[in-house]
Amino acid sequence: MALQQLSSQSAIVGTEEHDQEAIDELIASLPQWKGVFRPFQSLYQNFWCPTYALPNVIAFQRHFQAKHKDIVLASQPKSGTTWLMALVFSVVNRSRFSISNTPLLTSNPHDLVPSFEFQQFGRNPRPDLDGMAELRLFATHIPYPSLPECVKQSDCRIIYICRNPLDAVVSSWHFYLETARSKEQPEWSLEEHFEIYCQGKISFGPFWNQMMGYWKESLERPYKVLFLKYEDLKEDIVGQLKKVAEFVGLPFTEEEEEGRMIEEIAKMCSLKTLKDLEVNKSGKLQGMNIKVENRSFFRKGEVGDWVNHLTPSMVNRLNSIIQEKMSPFGLEFKTC
Repeated sequence: MALQQLSSQSAIVGTEEHDQEAIDELIASLPQWKGVFRPFQSLYQNFWCPTYALPNVIAFQRHFQAKHKDIVLASQPKSGTTWLMALVFSVVNRSRFSISNTPLLTSNPHDLVPSFEFQQFGRNPRPDLDGMAELRLFATHIPYPSLPECVKQSDCRIIYICRNPLDAVVSSWHFYLETARSKEQPEWSLEEHFEIYCQGKISFGPFWNQMMGYWKESLERPYKVLFLKYEDLKEDIVGQLKKVAEFVGLPFTEEEEEGRMIEEIAKMCSLKTLKDLEVNKSGKLQGMNIKVENRSFFRKGEVGDWVNHLTPSMVNRLNSIIQEKMSPFGLEFKTC
């Protein structure tokens, strides 16, 4: 069944002309379940995708043309995505914008680093991206195996950020809960959300498959995929930003380091600074086919907040999944 499903998907993605009827038939044939945030998710290429976004994913797979200097920021939702966007945007564009005139002061990071599956291909199944200034910055939650071959085979760089699942499950629950409240939708408990997370039915999950796909690729091709941990960024932001700058081919100069440019970028992109900006206190994310409040992307950003929410049995269950799925391959997390 799984092999047959994958084969049919590959055939659809490989067609040259946009065939909405064929896409609709494909989506209708996929396993679905009623999620907590959106009505349905579909199991596509072995990951759970919000059904409303699946046509965008297929359009991205089919029509995107990577350039060698592209930079793709990848993550599981609620794993430091917004922070990474702000940091990498600042590193890449530091010669164009100073801290005093950075677009981060007036735009949400998600608008400056648009996602493939929600914004770029959500607005148009064939967007014209050739006019974007290099280096082009994009974001995605799509697992590595489902990225277009042009992304995998080109010289473009992928920066992946992951977060301890103990904190990620709490952060994602708060995010979806706040979104539900803003839309006056029914709420659900942390226990319900935790169960879905552990079953692997979270959007773009199972989370262990998504993390491991990028982790293994970073080990095999470290020049292609830079694997960052949220906890390491919190502990040593200067060292991690130097690593990011070198990875994208724009290392900080000695003069920049002596002028404390790295520290300035870190301060500008901190949760406190971004959260206090008016653009992130109000308004909604632009260019998406669902409306998300800008403020919903900024909560605590702490390491170890899970101790205030998860029961001992929850911790043991999630740690068992981490031990089984990730630890044998060397992927481990700091808990506090």
